[in-house]
Amino acid sequence: MKRVIYLFLFIILSSNFSKAQFDIFSPKTSIGGYGELHYNYVKPNGKDATKTLDFHRFVLFFSHTWTEKWSFNSEIELEHNFVKDGHGELELEQAYVQYKHSQAFVFQAGVVLPSVGLINETHEPPTFLSVERPEYNKNIIPTTWFGNGLSILGYISGFNYKFTVMEGLDASKFKTSSGIRSGRQKGFNANAEDLLYNFRVNYQDVPGLLVGASFTYNNAVNDTTNNAISIIDLHAKYYANNIYAVAEFGNISYDNREVETSQGFYIDLGYNIGSLLKVKTEIIPFVRYTDYNTASSTVSGGDSEKEHHRTKWMIGAAVKPIPYVVFKIDYSESTIELDDAKTDLLNIGVGYMF
Repeated sequence: MKRVIYLFLFIILSSNFSKAQFDIFSPKTSIGGYGELHYNYVKPNGKDATKTLDFHRFVLFFSHTWTEKWSFNSEIELEHNFVKDGHGELELEQAYVQYKHSQAFVFQAGVVLPSVGLINETHEPPTFLSVERPEYNKNIIPTTWFGNGLSILGYISGFNYKFTVMEGLDASKFKTSSGIRSGRQKGFNANAEDLLYNFRVNYQDVPGLLVGASFTYNNAVNDTTNNAISIIDLHAKYYANNIYAVAEFGNISYDNREVETSQGFYIDLGYNIGSLLKVKTEIIPFVRYTDYNTASSTVSGGDSEKEHHRTKWMIGAAVKPIPYVVFKIDYSESTIELDDAKTDLLNIGVGYMF
């Protein structure tokens, strides 16, 4: 009888010990990344075409988890193959310490991304349909936009929120042709006199659907008079039932500038015909319409507004043999309102992420 009791106690103690071993957290270092190769054919009306072949981006992610709550994440990007004499770029786009108290409260500090639009935070090539990122996400929302600061984020009852405080913009580098894009300080000895505040909320409680909005404010520094800017961004996407639909709208208001507002939007609609062909490969033909103006409202008005107003129709296809690899092709025609000048563009690309 004693032997039976001893054996029973041994089994109980052994199982508890094994469970304790299983529950111990092990620190882990991970690596990931993405990249994309592009062929671009650009032919302005009445001019010769230019043809380029460029490995546009090579990006590596490095992360380390110390405990279940404390971790580190980073992203290093090389653009255009190499950096020399003003060619190419090497950037530290993310590098932050993260504390996860719960699903509802996460804290990040370091080099962070403000949550503006759909692509600034999630821009791996397989996650969008066109070869190049949408022009809206370059000329209205300056993707990729990063800087030194901190973020608080979380998920509560179907809503995903994020609040970011970070370095502001340099108003002296704003341009009529590209809005606030050149004003990003990119974390390099950034002027912290006037910080930028960004708040975003998304609703994600319906499978495949994301609907959200963000607001950004910064009293952008200048050598003389600051220029306060505010950005309102509305965005939605639906990736489910073989349907790929995306819509983004953004408006930038300026307090002290010849340009009073920059504004734009685009709409994507695609369908995975791979399901109709009974193949596992995703084959997604799509159409896109884009309309943006970096000087949609100006003090002087007239032709200064029409000069920077562009519309673009695009047709294309994205093919994903697996979810992490994509082959893309698209053709588009871009038109400037002022003189109805048209440009034909053909892009072919391959991208990956891991």
